Amino acid sequence: MEAPPVTMMPVTGGTINMMEYLLQGSVLDHSLESLIHRLRGLCDNMEPETFLDHEMVFLLKGQQASPFVLRARRSMDRAGAPWHLRYLGQPEMGDKNRHALVRSCVDIATSENLTDFLMEMGFRMDHEFVAKGHLFRKGIMKIMVYKIFRILVPGNTDSIEALSLSYLVELSVVAPAGQDMVSDDMRNFAEQLKPLVHLEKIDPKRLM
Repeated sequence: MEAPPVTMMPVTGGTINMMEYLLQGSVLDHSLESLIHRLRGLCDNMEPETFLDHEMVFLLKGQQASPFVLRARRSMDRAGAPWHLRYLGQPEMGDKNRHALVRSCVDIATSENLTDFLMEMGFRMDHEFVAKGHLFRKGIMKIMVYKIFRILVPGNTDSIEALSLSYLVELSVVAPAGQDMVSDDMRNFAEQLKPLVHLEKIDPKRLM
């Protein structure tokens, strides 16, 4: 019996459509300590978390021109931590009143056989990388400062090298759809990080 055609349906987080608001920038290696010091002063009074994650990006090609993309991430430095499966929708760039990129977002914890499940579903891994850095929090805002490493031998996370001489900086908030006022708070926070880093509303299509 022939398998039914693959269809791509919009993904929402249960009964509430969750959106990710995002600003991005980068900082050179030699400026990292200055940025960390600034973030310690601006963010909540707690030690920043460190993380070392392995992320795999899976594609499912269907009848549409663009494949369906899912991201599987696991912690490499926290034994027993669950895998996370993440879906990110198409970014909404058109509204100039929004100071941040906006896209739908679903993030769920899963069992450790996540990658096997995705392969059985017909997904194929497109690329993988290791992310190592620091996580700060300011209220509902999350600030990640991390370096991306390419994996030299597929599947071997011990064989890696830095992708660049800089750190990626991401300021994000996950909130229900329609909470656009959070982008104002993000813009105000980003202003306090200048001139160390300039966080911007970046269209991913410009980078392709």
